[in-house]
Amino acid sequence: MCAMTDAVETLLRRFGRLDGVVSNAGIMIRKPLRRLTLAEWHRVIDTNLTAAFLLARAAEKALRQARGAMVTIASTRALMSEADTESYSASKGGLLALTHALAISLAPDVRVNCVSPGWIETKDYAGLRRKDHAQHPTGRVGRPQDVAEMVAWLLDNNRSGFVTGANFVIDGGMTRKMIYEPE
Repeated sequence: MCAMTDAVETLLRRFGRLDGVVSNAGIMIRKPLRRLTLAEWHRVIDTNLTAAFLLARAAEKALRQARGAMVTIASTRALMSEADTESYSASKGGLLALTHALAISLAPDVRVNCVSPGWIETKDYAGLRRKDHAQHPTGRVGRPQDVAEMVAWLLDNNRSGFVTGANFVIDGGMTRKMIYEPE
């Protein structure tokens, strides 16, 4: 039996229903393409993308019964890349596609949406430099609470009941900012 199925069954025994799930697994292996092994590729894809599929499959019946919601967590790397992030970027791009496919397949019973964070500092916010904040149109680097607020809104059928199949970029405006190096 799948670990996801076990987790869903445990929750159902304890709480009697499942109103929402968040797929937030994610790892990155940053290596030049020529050095990234197939095993490493699979490890990233399995953790970041396959796990979301398995969670959706395990939770489908309970979410349909509750008319619940699912949120996947991708990344702005699904939309733009840095060098040596092929497996991570591909997995996060796959989450965008999986999200809209699930939104259609599970409709109208279950809403499925995606959140794509940019730079979210989770360790040493106070240690960030002024220029780190200044590069964001909002004037600051993101915090985990920024993502959590969006996820909470998406899981709430009263506030976001007409939203499904969407991707919400939470990046302080960085994917909209053109950066040119002067000649």
